[in-house]
Amino acid sequence: MFSSLFLSFLFPQNRGEERNTRPVRRYVTMADLKNLFLITKHPSTLQILLTSLFFISLFLLSSSPLSDYSPSLIVSSFTSRLLTAANFFSSSGSDSNTIYSVSPSSIRVKNESKKIDSASKELTSCDIFDGTWVSDESEPIYLPGYCPYVEDKFNCFKNGRPDSGFLRHRWQPHGCSVPRFDGEKMLKILRGKRLVFVGDSLNRNMWESLVCSLRSTLEDKNRVSRVFGRQSSLHNEGFYGFRFKDFECSIDFIKSPFLVQESEVLDVYGKRKETLRLDMIQESIRKIYRNADIVIFNTGHWWTHQKTNEGKDYFQEGNKVYEKLEVKEAYTKALHTWADWVDSSINSTRTRVFFVGYSSSHFRKGAWNAGGQCDGETRPIENETYTGGYPWMMKVVESVISDMKTPVFYMNITKMTWYRTDGHPSVYRQPVEVRGSSPVSGMFQDCSHWCLPGVPDSWNQLLYATLLVSRGSLPYKSLGSLL
Repeated sequence: MFSSLFLSFLFPQNRGEERNTRPVRRYVTMADLKNLFLITKHPSTLQILLTSLFFISLFLLSSSPLSDYSPSLIVSSFTSRLLTAANFFSSSGSDSNTIYSVSPSSIRVKNESKKIDSASKELTSCDIFDGTWVSDESEPIYLPGYCPYVEDKFNCFKNGRPDSGFLRHRWQPHGCSVPRFDGEKMLKILRGKRLVFVGDSLNRNMWESLVCSLRSTLEDKNRVSRVFGRQSSLHNEGFYGFRFKDFECSIDFIKSPFLVQESEVLDVYGKRKETLRLDMIQESIRKIYRNADIVIFNTGHWWTHQKTNEGKDYFQEGNKVYEKLEVKEAYTKALHTWADWVDSSINSTRTRVFFVGYSSSHFRKGAWNAGGQCDGETRPIENETYTGGYPWMMKVVESVISDMKTPVFYMNITKMTWYRTDGHPSVYRQPVEVRGSSPVSGMFQDCSHWCLPGVPDSWNQLLYATLLVSRGSLPYKSLGSLL
């Protein structure tokens, strides 16, 4: 009886079986066994209990109902369950909105004896996405108006934004300090490599920020060249890139708002109708796995638009176009399609995979297309207890990533963007000659994207910190963070 219960604890039915796909794979290393006893800061009754349970599991290996399973699989599974329980109990006193993410503390270094500096050691024990914004009078990494690669719609300085206080804040994680972005060191890390952003215009925001941050460190700015790829026949696809000649590296962007393929079908009248193939990865993404060293994915904001949110006659699987499909179910299907493609196509010993979480919007008095506003905001929200509501999409992302066999760094930027009501272009998405000298009632304001320089520079600072700590190593999935 007890052994049967023990089996159900170790091997519960998982989401992969429910979806009739491959079973979830769990890997537990010696480092994970060590982490089991490091989750709480001090020895406690909890740790003693977990230790006892672990050794009880070893004793139960000899019982007959467990003989059908390999001992290593049982120990691995049991340890992962204990890690999950330990995280649950050790964080039980925290806010129910606690956001878990894969941080540099989840990095395994190939050479365990390799020495790292004190700053890197500090980062390995810190969730860099859990923190607060603090005042900082330092100059931005690149000066407003000086990077020619910032699109006009993100170039708030060029479009006449009069205040600059939104540039005087830096992200401060709880429990550690993040090193200031060093473009020269970052270029050395990226030497001979290809980094690709794949996703929507928020990822484009981050891509332009990184290119400008790296360019600012070059003495000869002409050593950066722009590369344009062939455009797709579909207006929501495209390729853009920059080459840093002296470092033989490229920083590219592939436009893919949904990650899955936009398509068309003929309706009963022979008229073309747009659809979204939930079961097919976007064609242009399929080519990147051949030579990309780092790939940074995102998708989110386009799933809130009217067509996707309503879900009528738009979502498609195979030859079937759903008459009605809830957007959450459609998003889940699309993320599983992406995850299956990553697991089957990307070689994790060569390519590191990142996923950037949902970037918060701040529309007042209406949606983005219904008069929503954010102009006049000049300071971040300073109340740390404020929560903008954790997006349902990120719960789906976290669930899907936890079931993947490929290590994925989850950059959970949602919390750090909750507070930055001041960082959006708002009316300064357009030059004064287009918008007029004062905001017009009902004028479209951009309260989703970010001014550059601005908030995305901090995302790239965290990316830099992660790569700095993990140089020469391969990331692995933190069981304590993602189970």
